Amino acid sequence: MITIYDIAEKAGVSAMTVSRVINNTGRISEATRKRVKKVMEELHYIPNSMARSLVLQKTKILSLLITDITNPFYTTLARGAEDAALRAGYRLLFANSDEDYAKEKGYVDMMLSTRVDGVLFAPTGDHSLENLLQLQKHNIPFVVLDREIPGIEADLVLGDSKEGARKLVEHLIELGHRRIAMINGSPDVSTARLRYTGYREAHLLSGLAVEDSLVIHRNFRDFQDESALDALIHHENPPTAIFAANNMLAIGAVQALRKRGLQVPSDLSVVCFDGFGPTDALNPFLTAASQPAYQFGALGMQLLIERIEGEATLEHRKMILPSELLIRSSSQALA
Repeated sequence: MITIYDIAEKAGVSAMTVSRVINNTGRISEATRKRVKKVMEELHYIPNSMARSLVLQKTKILSLLITDITNPFYTTLARGAEDAALRAGYRLLFANSDEDYAKEKGYVDMMLSTRVDGVLFAPTGDHSLENLLQLQKHNIPFVVLDREIPGIEADLVLGDSKEGARKLVEHLIELGHRRIAMINGSPDVSTARLRYTGYREAHLLSGLAVEDSLVIHRNFRDFQDESALDALIHHENPPTAIFAANNMLAIGAVQALRKRGLQVPSDLSVVCFDGFGPTDALNPFLTAASQPAYQFGALGMQLLIERIEGEATLEHRKMILPSELLIRSSSQALA
């Protein structure tokens, strides 16, 4: 294995000079720097990244923590984050919490021991405050994605959940639907609260009452409790349409309806928040409020790197990205 001492001997300089060239520290003439780099290339020397991080107090490693790797929104977001990190000379570690706070905490502990330079963090819910405070305590910069956490000051990249939800429900109302159910995430997740607010606003602006028995709160990751759907179907005055607060809930609802012999949209219209990535182009079926997932990751990573490299403003920034209403065949006018 080639060492800095081998480089130093061949270049006719001290090992300290070689170290300064590698880490870009200290005052060295340009001629000496070029000579050392030429020898490094000739000997195919690869710097020890761990040793280099001890000198610079930087690893050039970032972490992205998302809540559901199976959700196309987050896989596309991850691509945007990775592309932006690589362009800036950083490597990226991926972590997936599965909407599980304990798993999220385990990954935060790993990030602290790995000494990552920063974290792009999509929290599981309001309780993620404790994990973010841990990062803050250890002076690890972070940017919060998709979900806002009360009690923490940070750069934020969010979607316009309330507006997107309102547009979806207004679309159903324009089609003649008056009894619209909502399948939502947990109330301790900010996007669930905002999407419910949009659902409620659309009703109130149209002079419609909001009926609590038509609103189901579940985990954003999947829709396993089909008994709640049965309660909607067998309601004394059942809904004619369903608003699913994310794409995974929509998939689960459509599958459960088909198992019961009900078809979308002839029996019930279904709309949802978030698209389905590249598969949308192959089978554009669900009417959706589609968010710019790639931009979430790319912009979040840009803010994080600016924060790490001291280029950000002292005041934390809040970016809200709009959604696009995509009207497809899963919603139709009430007969």
